[in-house]
Amino acid sequence: MLGSKILSSRTWALLDGLRQWKPAYSPHIQICLLPQQFKSWQRILSTNCAKCAKNQRLKQKRAISEEKLTRYFVDHRRVCVIGGRGGQGINSFHSEPRKEFGGPDGGNGGDGGHVILKADQQIKSLASVLPLYRGFDGERGRSKNCYGANGGCTYIKVPVGTVVKADGKIVADLAQHGEEYVAAYGGTGGKGNRFFLSNENRAPMTATLGESGQERVLHLELKTMAHAGLVGFPNAGKSSLLRAISNAKPAVAPYPFTTLNPHVGIVHYQDYEQVAVADVPGIIRGAHLNRGLGLAFLRHIEHCRFLLYVVDLSVSEPWIQLQDLKYELEQYEEGLSKRPHAVIGNKIDLPQSKTNLLLLKERVEQRVIPLSALTGDNLEALLLHLKDLYDAYVSTEQSCRQNPVKW
Repeated sequence: MLGSKILSSRTWALLDGLRQWKPAYSPHIQICLLPQQFKSWQRILSTNCAKCAKNQRLKQKRAISEEKLTRYFVDHRRVCVIGGRGGQGINSFHSEPRKEFGGPDGGNGGDGGHVILKADQQIKSLASVLPLYRGFDGERGRSKNCYGANGGCTYIKVPVGTVVKADGKIVADLAQHGEEYVAAYGGTGGKGNRFFLSNENRAPMTATLGESGQERVLHLELKTMAHAGLVGFPNAGKSSLLRAISNAKPAVAPYPFTTLNPHVGIVHYQDYEQVAVADVPGIIRGAHLNRGLGLAFLRHIEHCRFLLYVVDLSVSEPWIQLQDLKYELEQYEEGLSKRPHAVIGNKIDLPQSKTNLLLLKERVEQRVIPLSALTGDNLEALLLHLKDLYDAYVSTEQSCRQNPVKW
């Protein structure tokens, strides 16, 4: 009773609140959570495989407008890079007691730092690239034959699949994670008077300044780096299909040219393999002549290892769409349409699509995978065939003693 009188009402209220805490300890992580928080912490980990494709599709995803995504996705950037300036050499003579004429001891200046482009798979856009980069300058030399320190290198992280152009010519293609390209070399450091010591000149008074760094103007272009590319006409259902098989969230609307930027979704399998699928904005007839979105997005298909042609089965004569898509790709780059591919007939849930599907299979030699990205019908067949294309790509790269691209 004495304790209850000493403690204030506010303290007792705090102690009553602490009684609600029930520690839930994990064998791996020592944390304390409320019971309702512990339930949300134990989330079920699942893989996006063929067996659970419909469950993944039924998840509600937060809608993001294409206008908002445009502000964060940049696929072209003009960059001015300047290497660091070299440090200057100094004019100095050694002097100490009983050795007044010790000779020249001026050290050389340090070299300027380089500006280096480095491909990083964690970077997905060129939006973080600034218009100007300057390397670090080298330090000046010092007496007692001390050389100046070299300037540190400036690294610019760019997405995998970035093409570097100078004066309209391709100078680098950063297609692998960790690849580097020296965009601008730093200047050489100046020479101290110790460098000019000779038998003819025992007391040189000459010291040079450091050289200026290299200055260049580069154009960076991003070609979406993915294993598979969804190719189709506007409003064919490519964005809906990408949302159904992956965790990507491209904008979806019932009008053409909804997607203005490429989106990459990752498809997870039970063997821990990850297949990257890119949703390339809609292609129209004459795209190779820069009509519509034109060449701005045709270049994103170049780095795709295999293609998925998405055809709208609800329109009349869907095989014409497939012929036009292959024609546009072939006109843009010879041999692009002949890469390993699959034909996907979307919108099978519509009544007129079943009739068009039979006509499409009669006129197309390849296998046609009918499905519905809206209802999730037959998504399992697409995921299994996608894995077969990926396995064939990996085996081909390994047979050529090359490292396949891993996401």
